[in-house]
Amino acid sequence: MKNQSSVSEFFLRGISGFPEQQQLLYGLFLCMYLVTLTGNVLIILAIASDPHLHTPMYFFLANLSFADMGLISSTVTKMLFNVQTQCHTISYAGCLIQMYFFLMFGDLDSFFLAVMAYDRYVAICRPLHYSTIMSTRFCGLMLALCWVFTNVVALTHTLLMARLSFCVAGEIAHFFCDIIPVLKRSCSDTHVNKLTVFALGGTVLVVPFVCIVISYVHIVFAVLRVKTSGGSSKAFSTCSSHLCVVCVFYGTLFSAYLCPPSVVSVEKDIAAAAMYTVVTPMLNPFIYSLRNKDMKGALRRLFCHGRILSP
Repeated sequence: MKNQSSVSEFFLRGISGFPEQQQLLYGLFLCMYLVTLTGNVLIILAIASDPHLHTPMYFFLANLSFADMGLISSTVTKMLFNVQTQCHTISYAGCLIQMYFFLMFGDLDSFFLAVMAYDRYVAICRPLHYSTIMSTRFCGLMLALCWVFTNVVALTHTLLMARLSFCVAGEIAHFFCDIIPVLKRSCSDTHVNKLTVFALGGTVLVVPFVCIVISYVHIVFAVLRVKTSGGSSKAFSTCSSHLCVVCVFYGTLFSAYLCPPSVVSVEKDIAAAAMYTVVTPMLNPFIYSLRNKDMKGALRRLFCHGRILSP
């Protein structure tokens, strides 16, 4: 698709319209970014180094941690750079690239959470067939499908955006190049883009969410059939961390994109976007490490091994 844009760069509003708040929030977002990277790297290292965690659930958790790092890096790094340099611009090509990676990693989060819910469903509802169903080949196939589909969706949105004309270098009312704020700056007909956002956006959000709900409905009924209280508590404990992450992720995501237009403002939109692009990726490692006994043990062994190897 031929690029019809006559604009070479955009202005990003940032996280606040007030310079004093920008500097304050800069320090906060930088700390959250570093904590997110550290926490998710530790999760990946713990899973990779501990043979007890070489299971499908932790395999997808490691991929979720990688997607979380990609999601926050694709949005926050440019914002931090702009605040530091006091240059709130992003090139046209840079805006499209940022949009592509934001969409890809955000959609990966959604699909990985759905796959992890299916893994818990198989483990609790069909335990005797777990090793057969969740085989290495099947897990690899699901991982590949998640990556391929999310890349296709992100590329579709980006290419459709590239065909639009942007006649005025106006301000994008956001701290990164999200689809809707960028579409508002276009002087072309955006009906195809908005229809695609509705169709594909609804698919990548609603379909995984429905799959998660269906999986947990089956899990609840299976647990209720367990006669012993110990068996029920053990089954719920294996799902509690994942369920917390699902509630945080979809709660912030739906508040950002399904809020009625009458109650939406620029500040609320930015705050909601910051929740699922910054806060959620930061919380995930804490939720899984604090509520998961196996993960706490793996992290403890990782730190002990690091102290032994250190001079």
